[in-house]
Amino acid sequence: MPRGITKRRPATVGALLDAAMELFAEQGYGATSIPEICARAGLTKGAFYSNFANKDALFLALLDRSWQRRSQWLRRLTPGTQVLIASPDPLRRLPDLTVDRQWTLVSTEFSLHAIRHPDVAALLAEHELRVRSELAELVAEALHRAGRVPVIPVLQLARMLVAVTEGSDIQALTDQAAGASVQADLGLRAVSALLWQFSSPRRSPA
Repeated sequence: MPRGITKRRPATVGALLDAAMELFAEQGYGATSIPEICARAGLTKGAFYSNFANKDALFLALLDRSWQRRSQWLRRLTPGTQVLIASPDPLRRLPDLTVDRQWTLVSTEFSLHAIRHPDVAALLAEHELRVRSELAELVAEALHRAGRVPVIPVLQLARMLVAVTEGSDIQALTDQAAGASVQADLGLRAVSALLWQFSSPRRSPA
């Protein structure tokens, strides 16, 4: 492959991912066509198909990119995780965390799409298992720093954390759309409670 094409590929992929994210959030995953994604990115259909087999494959690439960004945020947070793992206290101040409206819209709709299409669900489950495995490593590291150990398999704990944070994001965005009061820290409080409930102090060596 010519060197120029090799150098352009990351920029092409990035443009397609950015365009897809915008369109999926604006009008929905199902309502967005590949030609629309190409037009928004300023690229041809040939550029799309040289990088992705179909729209589902493009979404899975979006999932990977989203996790990479979230994992970087989590790694930055990990050294100070004691504030999350401390005994739950409704008056305790927790770190500020902005709900990602765009990603929540896109990922929620794609999950529904996967439920309706078992072949897509299998691909999504494979990706999510890898993501949860990486999250489990971060959780174990955070608990270790806080002097605690999980009392259930850490992969199960990671799955719980994903479930409560995704659910709280949906609730927060629904309240926001309705003009109601938004509890922005609800997800982190749920995370704090889970980390505390399903861990115990690490015993010192005898």
